[in-house]
Amino acid sequence: QVQLVESGGGLVQAGGSLRLSCVVSGSIFGMNAMRWYRQAPGKQRELVATITSRGITDYVDSVKGRFTISRDNAANTVYLQMNDLKPGDTAVYYCNADVVAQGSYWGQGTQVTVSS
Repeated sequence: QVQLVESGGGLVQAGGSLRLSCVVSGSIFGMNAMRWYRQAPGKQRELVATITSRGITDYVDSVKGRFTISRDNAANTVYLQMNDLKPGDTAVYYCNADVVAQGSYWGQGTQVTVSS
């Protein structure tokens, strides 16, 4: 069974940084795209960043220049480096991975809170 476990969330002041990690475990033969989403209270879940199996990245406009997504295929891990955090970045952050031949899986989420 495939499991995704996020870590690295927490409380940080505006302007600070956090690094989220998401480890994918289970019977995995490879992963295609991996993504980070976020959901703030009362809002819809939002796609924040995507990284393909070849390392091509894409970001929502609001985080461009501040967030960096990366992956370690050998470790089945995806990261989200978040710099210059703003109160508007406060949300639960979810990892999503397209596992080869098995479909799309989600993590349980990690809370990021940015104080002003």
